[in-house]
Amino acid sequence: MLELAYQFIEEENYDDALSIYDKILQNEPNNISALIDKGVTLQNLGKFKKAIILFDKVIELSPKNIDAILNKGTCFHSQKKYMEAIDCYDQVLKLDKKCAFAFAYKGLSLGESGNLENAIQYFKKALSIDKQFDLAIVSKQTAEELLKSKNKISKRL
Repeated sequence: MLELAYQFIEEENYDDALSIYDKILQNEPNNISALIDKGVTLQNLGKFKKAIILFDKVIELSPKNIDAILNKGTCFHSQKKYMEAIDCYDQVLKLDKKCAFAFAYKGLSLGESGNLENAIQYFKKALSIDKQFDLAIVSKQTAEELLKSKNKISKRL
């Protein structure tokens, strides 16, 4: 059934995918894969609070579940709750010191918070793990350009 739900997601048929996840969870309320996938689907639909509830349930069942913690962080980031997002990414990095996604996402939240210098460092850490990580490459370049512009403006003032 998870494969069918995934096919619906690929076709952007989210309502049918959510129905499949609900059927799975009706029979297996603690099915971690279904909980995470439903949470990600809700997240993609902008239903962040509902997604966070599902990710929290997974974390309750499996406290070291990196996918749930990482996705919870991206939900917070999407809601502009950058400090909460950073807390999630830090939890992931305690569990996996080489999680390129956690480094890159933490960089994004730091950058959105205006801390470009630290953001760049986190993008570099992500790239030290995965040199081809497009998100980290593009984000690092953007942060460096923003920092240069910010410094030019500061010099003029």
